[in-house]
Amino acid sequence: MAKGAGFCYGVKRAVETTKKIKIDNPEKKVWVLGELIHNSQVIQELERMGIMTVNELPEKETGICIVRSHGMPAVQIREAEEKGFEVVDLTCLDVKKVQQKAVELAKDGYLVLILGKPEHPEVIAIEANAKMYSDSVIVIPNIEKLKEQEELLKSHGKTGIVIQTTQKAEFLNKVCEYVLPFSKELKIFNTICKSTSMRQDEAKKLALESDLMIVVGSKKSANTTHLAELVSLITKTIHIETKDDIQKYRHEILQAGNIGISAGASTPDYIINDVIKEIEKIEERT
Repeated sequence: MAKGAGFCYGVKRAVETTKKIKIDNPEKKVWVLGELIHNSQVIQELERMGIMTVNELPEKETGICIVRSHGMPAVQIREAEEKGFEVVDLTCLDVKKVQQKAVELAKDGYLVLILGKPEHPEVIAIEANAKMYSDSVIVIPNIEKLKEQEELLKSHGKTGIVIQTTQKAEFLNKVCEYVLPFSKELKIFNTICKSTSMRQDEAKKLALESDLMIVVGSKKSANTTHLAELVSLITKTIHIETKDDIQKYRHEILQAGNIGISAGASTPDYIINDVIKEIEKIEERT
């Protein structure tokens, strides 16, 4: 079992604070714009407490609006306040730093490259906040997309780079190597959070000792997906969401001498423990 598996600080803070807000304000409606974290089981637990996950705030309601751990565009936060909602910002502090760095670069006239998935809420918020100050902001999901921007890189001269907190360091290295020859001035902020880096390093070490790696967490979770991608380069890997997926991989589990387990930053401990118990049941039956 990887030591760093399970909730990171930012996720734990978001989940525990949201629950406390509802407990302390039973008479108020609590809304979360978008999923607080990428884990369906946690979202369902919040809904059972009366904490509603929505894509848009209702027009004729008020209450408390929670800003999800991935952050939100500043314009959306202002709109919520103008509608009369009490806004509680639970953006992960590491994500906040990326937003701040991107805004600084935009204000200073840099071509801002945001390395990450364009559809991910963290990246959407970073891009929206930076674009309040400059139109020269581009999301780069891969090297192919970066190569399409070669002429712009040459003409602009000043380039600034930030990266989604849950991305892989290898991606940042490749981008910097490609951009450097075209930049008269280059600012790089390695904004991958320490929790992500440690989790990836631990999982890679564990994978070297394992015949099979099981990565537990939502398929929508960027950090979990990247974790599975990394260890799959080292050993046979399966990515599951809950214990219910275990039986699909019965053959692979029985064939493995050593099994390593890691989990994404939005995976609760009880889900990881349930997976371990389900694996033990397979061993018992044999």
